[in-house]
Amino acid sequence: MADQDKVTVRLSSLPETLLWNLYHRAYEARQPRTVLHDPKAIELVDRLDFPFEKTFGPPHPLLAQGQALRVRSFDAAVQSFLDDHPTGTVVNLAEGLETQFWRIDNDRARWLGVELPETAELRRALLPDTERRRTLAQSVLDLSWMDEVDTEGGVLLTAQGLLMYLRPPQVRELIAACAERFRGGALVFDAVPRWLSAGTQRSEKRPARGYRMPGMPWGLNAGELQKVRTAHPGVVDVRELHLPRGRGPYFGALTPVLYRLPALRNMRPTMTAIARFA
Repeated sequence: MADQDKVTVRLSSLPETLLWNLYHRAYEARQPRTVLHDPKAIELVDRLDFPFEKTFGPPHPLLAQGQALRVRSFDAAVQSFLDDHPTGTVVNLAEGLETQFWRIDNDRARWLGVELPETAELRRALLPDTERRRTLAQSVLDLSWMDEVDTEGGVLLTAQGLLMYLRPPQVRELIAACAERFRGGALVFDAVPRWLSAGTQRSEKRPARGYRMPGMPWGLNAGELQKVRTAHPGVVDVRELHLPRGRGPYFGALTPVLYRLPALRNMRPTMTAIARFA
């Protein structure tokens, strides 16, 4: 690709994490035995004028595969929703440069993204809105985005890589608002354990190769998952979504075992779950 075709990107600290996610997802997608077929992610990395390796260091194969498997757990939940609600609406809260639409869209559903203005500008430049897929430029905490959601065919919300960056009261209020507004819908989300949340907020915590991850104020241990139900009476069910089996010793053999060992469940760096609304 010629340099003049590249899209220059400059983001502040928190939105920049979307580039870290894209970088690792595309790296895994390039592997011969990849766990995630995502050609759109590869295309986006190639289009962006951004020093990925200088900023984030060389891709970490284990982190990249873990990121891809987490993405697949979200894909499976959304695919199940589309199977039951083919003309429903998928609302992606702060999805960044996620390319789920190009992996599982059914040509009938509606997709709505809610992004911070600087992220929305980049996403629209790379992935222009269409009749069925559009992006709103506002914070997810500005609940006026809910007025833009077509609820006629059913609603599924996703919050991938979002809630851990909010304050605990904000997480609770957002879940409560979704449960109140989207009756019969559901929210697919991920969370980091409390030990990881605490670590990211220490000033000396700095991942390898110098990249500093933003602090993650909200942490939730796997054993505490049912606490999500206390956010609102309309949250009637919460359950964890297991990662698909990956390759190699950790994701192919050890990770499936961790789900069955209560003492080790909270050692996993991320957890994906779905909360269903009355």
